[in-house]
Parts: sequence; structure tokens; C-alpha cells
Amino acid sequence: MERKLYILAIALEAVIANKFRSMLTALGIIFGVAAVIAMLAIGNGAQQEILEQMKLVGVNNIIVMPKNESKKSEQAKEEEKGKEAADKFSPGLSLLDAMSIGQIIPSVSKVSPEVVYESTILADGVSTYGKVSGVTPDFFDVFNLTLERGEMFNEEQLKFGKAVCILGSGLKARLFPNSDPIGQFVKCGNVWLKVTGILDNRSVSSNLTENLGISDYNNQVYAPIQTILLRYRDRSVVTTSMIRGGSSTVFFDDGMMTSFSEGSGQDDNTNQIDKIVVQVKETELISQTSDVIQRMLKRRHAGVEDFEIKVPELLLKQEQRTKDIFNIVLGAIASISLIVGGIGIMNIMLASVMERTKEIGIRMATGATRRDVVFQFLSEATMISISGGLIGIFLGLALAKIIMELAGILTIVSVSSIVISFGVSATVGILFGYMPARKAAMQDPVASLRYE
Repeated sequence: MERKLYILAIALEAVIANKFRSMLTALGIIFGVAAVIAMLAIGNGAQQEILEQMKLVGVNNIIVMPKNESKKSEQAKEEEKGKEAADKFSPGLSLLDAMSIGQIIPSVSKVSPEVVYESTILADGVSTYGKVSGVTPDFFDVFNLTLERGEMFNEEQLKFGKAVCILGSGLKARLFPNSDPIGQFVKCGNVWLKVTGILDNRSVSSNLTENLGISDYNNQVYAPIQTILLRYRDRSVVTTSMIRGGSSTVFFDDGMMTSFSEGSGQDDNTNQIDKIVVQVKETELISQTSDVIQRMLKRRHAGVEDFEIKVPELLLKQEQRTKDIFNIVLGAIASISLIVGGIGIMNIMLASVMERTKEIGIRMATGATRRDVVFQFLSEATMISISGGLIGIFLGLALAKIIMELAGILTIVSVSSIVISFGVSATVGILFGYMPARKAAMQDPVASLRYE
């Protein structure tokens, strides 16, 4: 044991004596370990974002939305023009579509129809602009939304379209910064709604908002869907004022009335509702269920495919596979740096053997065995790779932090990435250091003593 410790001390002395060369030798290992840690951190961050997005869009969900007219191809528009009026007429996406999906398709667990209007929202003298959404209680279950406090809509409020609402946390902070909104009223357009609950905070990335139609839950007012259809506007009902243009007047069951004027871009929208979110019982049934929904709605819409179906889970899994491939490529490129670093260690150690041939001869002449020489040079290579690995770990942590701050990319450094990169660096040092060590041990002591 003492002999090995003595050899280790000699190896450490040789490394310290050539500090600059040892540092240059370790550079490949340093940057290789840092690159591996940073790349794996980016991969972990991307995976975490995917998991968070999966929570936001809900589990096993299918989203049905009206097809935007601008997305239709010129060919499709020409084909529609050539059809007879009776064949091409479609009532658009309706509440009956949502009810039919839930009643007819056995693989469906929950159905959440939604209608959204943009409106001025006023409360306690504070005004803002936001969205008013008509939903059912299934909406909150489908998207895993919970109440911070307050109560969910009850059966009477849903059935009779009572003037009640639930506030998103963002609106609550703007409209009621210093008071409890429960039981107070907010004015959405020309309709006063009583606040019965406040949603927990839930952030949504812009990517989900654009690609999957997921709303910013924090900045919306949620009311029973019947409330929106009765007290704002039901687009499936055509009135004289709508034909003439302008605002439409809606009479309530309590004798009150209000007007609502749609903004630009909504005049041609004949869909009663803006979205149907369907939750499927089993993940394996998502693809088949989406096909059934498409055929079913096409029949209900007189053969006109004026809707589009999106499966968020499949889109996110596809995005995850793309990111996984990208991360594998980045990891492979970073791993090449470790191999290059190992080659650098072997190259420098071979040169060191040539420079220290006489030293090797003296050591062997004074009683050192071939095993002692192998252990000495292998220890030097291992020390260089381990020290490079330690420096690379700190550089990798700093690099991951810099990437997150400057590029805005989420990076998560895991313990496993540190252990793996450090273990690989030590292994590289041993593997690439063995050949120079063996060459040093195979030197002829007599010839080494005469070497100049």
C-alpha cells in the first residue's frame, strides 16, 4: 500500500511540475464534460416543458375547432362554389354537436364545449379588456383547473343561465388587488356577473396558445355556457338587426335587456360555439375516437368539413420525439469532445514517455517493476482526466445557467448527467492513458539509461 502511495506521489509531482502542459492536455476533457452537461440540461429542460404542456392541455384530449376560412385551399373553395346550396350548407359547430359526441361515442369520458367573446371587463372602478368564456364544469376537469377559493357552478346556474362567473387569477389581481372578489360583481360588456370563485394561477406558453388553441386561463372570465348564449349572443340565432348590421338586443327572463356588438372578424362566424374539447377514456383510443368524431361531425354538417380536429398529446409527443433526436445529436457531438480529449491525453503521454525515457531507466534500475511504471503513468493520465472532469462540471453548470439566462431556454442539470460525464471522463483517462503507460513499462532499462 505504501509503495502505491509513493508512486501516486511521484505521479502527482510530475503533473504539478508540468502544470501548463497538463492544463492544455485536460482542455479536451474539460470542454467535453461541460458540453455534455449543458446539452443534457437542455434536453431535460425540453422534456420538463413537454410534461408541463401535457398537464396544461389535459390528458387524452381531442380539440375540435371551426376551420378558419383563410386556411382553406383555393381548390377547396372552388369545389364548395360548385356544390348546390342544400349540399354545402352547414350550421357550424354547435352545442348539439358536443352533446351528440358525449352521448353516442362510448370511448368519450367528458365533453367540454366553449364559446368565447372579447369584452371590456369592469369592476370596482377598474376597467380592462379580456375574454369572457362560456363553459361547463367539465371544462375545469378536462384541463385540470382548480379553484383557489369559492364555488363551482351548480345545476341551477347551469340550467337557467344565471349571471355568475369565475375569475382567472390574473384578472383578480388587476380588478380586485386589495379585496376579496367572492360575492362581488364584474361588468362584462353590458352584463353584470356575480363572482362565485377564483381559479388557481396557471401559466401557458405562447406556443400552446398559437398551435393548440389553449387559452390563457389567468386572464379570462368563466361563466356557464347557457349564460353566454342567453345573455350575450347565440350566433346560431339570426335576427333582423344582425342582417341589417349593428348590435343585437337580447331579452332576459327577468325583463332586463342588453346589447352586444361583435368586433371585426366575427361577423362571418356562424358557429354557435368556438371549441369542443373531448376527453377520451384510454390513451390507446385517441386516434380511433378522433376519426369517429371527424366522420360524425361531417355527417352532421351536411358533408361540409368546416371544422378541424387537433390531438394535443400526439402533437406534443411528435414535438418531444423531434427534441429527443435533436438532443441525441447534440449529446453525440458533445461526446466526441471527450474522445478527442482522450486522444489528446494519449498523445501528450506518449510524448512524455519519450522525454522521460532516461527517468524510466533509472527507476527500473533502482528496483521499480514494470507494474510500478504502468501504475505511475496511468495515474498521471487519470489525474489529468479527473481534474479536467471536475473543472468541466463547474464549467457545464455555468454554461447551463448562461444558456437559460441569455437564450431563454429552460435548462435542468440532473445529478445523473454530472455522474455520467464525470465517469466517462475518468474512463477516457484510463483507457487512453494505458497505451503510453504500457509503452513506458516495456522500455529496456539498459537502453533507457543510455538514452539522451
